[in-house]
Amino acid sequence: MPDTSRTTYADLHADAVAQLNRWTATSPAAAADRDRTLALLAAGPVTMSRAHRPGHVTASALILDPTGSRVLLCLHRKFHRWVQLGGHCEPEDRTLAAAALREATEESGIAGLTLDPVPIDVDVHPVACQGGSLHYDVRYAVFAPAGAIERISDESAALGWFPPDRLPEPLADGTAHLVAPALAVLARRAAG
Repeated sequence: MPDTSRTTYADLHADAVAQLNRWTATSPAAAADRDRTLALLAAGPVTMSRAHRPGHVTASALILDPTGSRVLLCLHRKFHRWVQLGGHCEPEDRTLAAAALREATEESGIAGLTLDPVPIDVDVHPVACQGGSLHYDVRYAVFAPAGAIERISDESAALGWFPPDRLPEPLADGTAHLVAPALAVLARRAAG
């Protein structure tokens, strides 16, 4: 059977390379993980697929309410920690931003989400998918419309809105440090 992932993920791969090459990292750790992700991407479009055993690029989103006074997190059904919404890229995704928005919409059940197209973080971390792998997660700020009501998906044990300075426990590593850059995006949008 031919390897269709090289053509299926070509647009998404090209977007990921371009996005990360021009991105100004929000922290030294994010800069190091961006460089690790770019090194992974050198292997080609297959790195966008969960079938790539050494690791693959994922996309996630920290969802804020319109005022920035609450963030939406999910209690992940598999690893039992509160985390931002997101996950694997799919063959139909053409950009990382589109993948993050699709995942946020699917997992929150909220229609009308808007995404800032500039990543707020990149994080490389081990996961149990495919028997053990690495996720090279590119993270975005996403904004819910006023009055948004969330709906739990199959991937979540629970969804909850939390004040940015009082996030729930147990919290996944890396989730808390998404708050400051996401709030900075909200402030920039409000000023501009």
